[in-house]
Amino acid sequence: MSYYYIILNHELLSLQQIKIKYVSNSFKVSVNNSHHFEIDNESISNLDVLQTSDSKYHVIQNNKTYSSEITDADFNSKTYKVKVNNNTYNINIHNDLDDLIKRMGFEIGSTKKVNDIKAPMPGLLLDVMVKIGQEVKEDEGLLILEAMKMENVLTAPRDGIIKSISVNKGDAVDKNQLLLEFE
Repeated sequence: MSYYYIILNHELLSLQQIKIKYVSNSFKVSVNNSHHFEIDNESISNLDVLQTSDSKYHVIQNNKTYSSEITDADFNSKTYKVKVNNNTYNINIHNDLDDLIKRMGFEIGSTKKVNDIKAPMPGLLLDVMVKIGQEVKEDEGLLILEAMKMENVLTAPRDGIIKSISVNKGDAVDKNQLLLEFE
C-alpha cells in the first residue's frame, strides 16, 4: 500500500503545480474503492519524484523505485487512473471542502447538461445546418439566426446527437422559442 501513497501524493503535487488550491491541509484518498486513507501537504512535499514526460513519473520511496503514469484524469470529479509498475489503479481524491459542498447538496464541477437550444432573441432563421440524428461536436454551428440585421451562428454547447428540430429555414422565431433538442 505504500506506493499508492507515493503515487497519490505525487498526483496531488501535480495538481498543485497547475495551481488548484485546497482549503484543507489533508486529502482523503480512495484506491480501487477498497483502500482508504488520508495524506497531508507535508507528506506531499517530502516526495522524491522526477517527472519524465507529461504524464510519466519516476518515484523513489524507501530505496525502492516505481514507474508511474497518469493514464486518465478528470479534474472536475477528482478521479484518476494511474499505472504503477504496469498495475492500473482507480483513484478518487477529496478534501474537507469537497465533503462540505456535497453535504450542502452541490457537486464540484457539476454543471447543468444543456439538452435544448432556444432562441436568444427574436429574429429570422436563415439556415438550419443540422439534421435529426446528426452527431455534433461542441462549438459546431447548428443554426443561423438573423436579428437586428446581424447574422448570429448558434453553436452546440456540448457534444451530442440532435433529437429534434422545432423550426425550419425562413421561420420567424420569438425569444426563448425552442429551436432544437439534444438526445
